[in-house]
Amino acid sequence: MTIRIGILGYGNLGRGVECAVRHNPDMTLAGVFTRRDPASLTLLTPGVKAYSIAEAPAMADQIDVMILCGGSATDLPVQTPEFAALFNVVDSFDTHPRIPEHFAAADEASKKGGKVSVISAGWDPGMFSVSRLYAQSILPGGSTYTFWGKGVSQGHSDAIRRISGVVDARQYTIPVDAALEAVRSGSEPVLTTRQKHTRECFVVAEEGADTARIEHEIKTMPDYFADYDTTVHFISLEELRRDHSGIPHGGFVITSGKTGWNDENTHVVEYRLKLDSNPEFTSSILVACARAAFRMNQEGRTGCVTLFDIPPAYLSPKSGEELRKELL
Repeated sequence: MTIRIGILGYGNLGRGVECAVRHNPDMTLAGVFTRRDPASLTLLTPGVKAYSIAEAPAMADQIDVMILCGGSATDLPVQTPEFAALFNVVDSFDTHPRIPEHFAAADEASKKGGKVSVISAGWDPGMFSVSRLYAQSILPGGSTYTFWGKGVSQGHSDAIRRISGVVDARQYTIPVDAALEAVRSGSEPVLTTRQKHTRECFVVAEEGADTARIEHEIKTMPDYFADYDTTVHFISLEELRRDHSGIPHGGFVITSGKTGWNDENTHVVEYRLKLDSNPEFTSSILVACARAAFRMNQEGRTGCVTLFDIPPAYLSPKSGEELRKELL
């Protein structure tokens, strides 16, 4: 059965989802929904239309899973519960401290609508979360560390762009090399948030904007920058387009722990991602999770789930027999 995918939002993430659907033969793109004028969008997929977001509810019977491609700061907290009551949905909500409340809102809406919602389905939260769970289950007395970057954070860049007076921005997360090497040694160092990463922001401000105010708002923003050493550079739009047009990212999840009666043996488990395109990789995760959401709902499951709750086989287009033969 072909899974019919809808895309809500057509920025970098939405375009990435469109590309990912093309690589999954068990899926088809049913439509793209936007707050912009639909006529202003040029889609890549022949024969697929763009619609106003207001038209989405009337098309609920034409879409099996709606992939929500808005930002975590203001879009997804509203859109996910709203659309979870109408569709199976997948989002990449990545504000870690607010995941429990976001889960609760999506869970309530999905259960009312008889649908499945998958939240926080990116690489962190998401794939990195699963790596942390596996490693900590195997080495329960160990220590787990997560390093992001060097790379552009879409969520953090989006948060900066929402500050009054900002035209555009890119934010790079950069691991501190000394901290990374200390963790890899298996010594299980105690590190503060500030010791593990720095943040570097490149910001285009409106002409005449109060750059001191903008810098202060960035550096004191809770959940995003307040706990980090943050450097803010104000540059021109031309410089941003010339030097910061790509969206690379990646990172490491490292767990070290001991085994043996007297803890005589040390083990280090490392999971690494090196990504040319953060949004395209995240989009590919969203599409795999859309398959899982559809399958779970077909089996009668309702409510919200995360990657912790999804059987790995449900993410794959291959049958159980194929997976056991080829990958196990």
